[in-house]
Amino acid sequence: MHFTAPSATPPAAAGGEPAGGRRPAPGGPATPTHCPYCALQCGMGLAPAEGEPGGLAVVERPEFPVNRGALCGKGRTAPALLARGVRLTGPLVRSPVSGELEPADWRTALDRVARGLTGVGESYGADACAVFGGGGLTNEKAYALGKFARVVLGTSQIDYNGRFCMSSAAAAHQKAFGLDRGLPFPLEDVSRTGCVILVGSNLAETMPPALRHLTELREAGGTLIVVDPRRTRTAEAADLHLAPRPGTDLALALGLLHLVVAQGLTDDEFVAERTVGWPAARAAAMAHWPELVERITGVPVPQLREAVRLFTAPRDAMVLTARGPEQQSKGTDTVGAWINLCLATGRAGRPLSGYGCLTGQGNGQGGREHGQKADQLPGYRRLTDPAAREHVARVWGVPPQSLPGPGRSAYELLDALGGELRALLLMGSNPVVSAPRAAHVEERLRSLDFLAVADVVLSETARLADVVLPVTQWAEESGTTTSLEGRVLLRRQAVEPPDGVRSDLYVLHELAARLGVEKGFPTDPEEVFEELRRASAGGPADYSGITYRRLAEEQGVFWPCPDVGADGDAGADGSGRPEQSERPEQGEPAVGAAHTRHPGTPRLFLDRFAHPDGRARFAAVSHRPAAEETDAEYPVVLTTGRVVAQYQSGAQTRRVAELNAAAPGPFVELHPRLAERIGAVEGEPLVVVSRRGRAVAPARITGAVRPDTVFMPFHWPGGGRANSLTNPALDPTSRMPEFKTCAVRVERAAQADAGPGPVS
Repeated sequence: MHFTAPSATPPAAAGGEPAGGRRPAPGGPATPTHCPYCALQCGMGLAPAEGEPGGLAVVERPEFPVNRGALCGKGRTAPALLARGVRLTGPLVRSPVSGELEPADWRTALDRVARGLTGVGESYGADACAVFGGGGLTNEKAYALGKFARVVLGTSQIDYNGRFCMSSAAAAHQKAFGLDRGLPFPLEDVSRTGCVILVGSNLAETMPPALRHLTELREAGGTLIVVDPRRTRTAEAADLHLAPRPGTDLALALGLLHLVVAQGLTDDEFVAERTVGWPAARAAAMAHWPELVERITGVPVPQLREAVRLFTAPRDAMVLTARGPEQQSKGTDTVGAWINLCLATGRAGRPLSGYGCLTGQGNGQGGREHGQKADQLPGYRRLTDPAAREHVARVWGVPPQSLPGPGRSAYELLDALGGELRALLLMGSNPVVSAPRAAHVEERLRSLDFLAVADVVLSETARLADVVLPVTQWAEESGTTTSLEGRVLLRRQAVEPPDGVRSDLYVLHELAARLGVEKGFPTDPEEVFEELRRASAGGPADYSGITYRRLAEEQGVFWPCPDVGADGDAGADGSGRPEQSERPEQGEPAVGAAHTRHPGTPRLFLDRFAHPDGRARFAAVSHRPAAEETDAEYPVVLTTGRVVAQYQSGAQTRRVAELNAAAPGPFVELHPRLAERIGAVEGEPLVVVSRRGRAVAPARITGAVRPDTVFMPFHWPGGGRANSLTNPALDPTSRMPEFKTCAVRVERAAQADAGPGPVS
């Protein structure tokens, strides 16, 4: 890595020409695209706003099957993020004189980033430079960022905030099925099954358009069981609500499996023909008898029995999990236990039955498939697999031995900043608000020798940077995302970015050139996607049969989708079609080529699971306590989550007036009995203290939460920052932090110790 002179002229795609798509003519039809927020990736259109020159208005796309035109408030107001007063419109560089971020031109800003990375790399080695990405980056950006880290910087230190999203479910998927895709079936299948157990998800607030699938399930005679320590809007719509103590979902799943076995409700033929490991898993479950599970979870035995009855009565059933059971220091085992329940009852590997994970971030699925995760290469290949390294290195034009090995996971990377890691390039994440033990993470970021942030807004993390690079966002660029269903989608550019804004691909192109790599980092997203296709070919997440043209013609394509030849076999690039699902229809006309088009794979595992022997694996797991239990000093459990009007760290939604009016700030939700015990009054400030820090927010007294539990949303910085409290204890397999449970004490602000702020 060395510093060279910047190129004289930026690529045209950065400032003028369309990248990966065609701009609609002024006054023309709406541009079809997708919402920039959660992993539903709801279909929407963008049309010129009446009476607002250059503005955009959202229009419905009822033909898109996931949301059928419905949008939540975040989707409806998404164009507000494009306004000049809301987002960054020019680079910022920290002045050595004033110490403040000051406007700069792009050449100055990029030169400064290149010098910062070069200086640290030359002084401390390549692994002293770290890269941190985001689950909101398009597939093209995630792919280019992983390539940049490994080829240009030569560092192993890259991970992303998707590690905080569904990494435990991903690890459990890999163990059980041999392949990780959030939902192994289309979301529309949910409404056609017989029973759904929804674990740790409040869809009514986190993914409102998805709630219609559960409503249609019940209207068709199916049943819904919701597992959540709070009586949320989603739980209120359920046939049965189980409210376990936070951190005990593993015991609950094991208790249900115990009852399935005891009542002779296992599908012995399915278990024998399509699974391995059942005896050990059964023995583990039988150690969790109903009365013990009631003592651990607080869920009464009659409710456990009713849940088993509802789940096993219909022929088809599903379990869907989200962050509740996953964001725990035993999240992988917990998800494994819920998968066990599906496997033991034959509710897997057949139509309208199975286990699925509701991915949270907009491109949380695709973001980890193509290289910004510490241990993975594009196509969901393992970084430690010699064949995978050779394949990707050949596409990248580098020796396989030059690729670094796996690096630190997300929290471990953030925790090492300012120590072994001296410089950080961060794209599309705001860990000052979103990371566990956030005050400590903020201190680590401040201790860096150099920090560069590329983002669309001046987030709390960007405010700490030495250089801030303003980048294009969803409506100003084309690119692909992969939804929670594994459906690859095309977002189309609908509007020009402001003059002072460039794409993330342009940033990586220019930095690579300054660091001595002149080729291999194009700025056109379609060109990047074409390389991604080659890099993913033959891998578990095979995109080689997907093109921009095809995505423009279809409602997305489900991976794996290999590129097949005229006879239906794998193409010359070595990609192979999946053995576990729907086969390509011979003779279907291809797009832009004279060979058969693979239809994609909407439903996985119908013929076989993805392990070499075709069988699923049971997980022999047992309950264990949370990493941090309550005691006399910290007698209450804190759990965290979202509200409908805000999203993730709030960096974007907190800038939209309509959303702020609906959810203006943090709060502490507590039960009336706990409120009475501490003298809390509705709306008055409470202090919540953990072993890591403190947060202050108004009381919201409600019977919807357990008496031993308080809830805080995590969207806000400052004194109400919920993640000042949360525990970074990590799952040993997924390295997921334990966001969902930690021990706290709750006091009235007037009586609390007025000591220093958050401790680290």
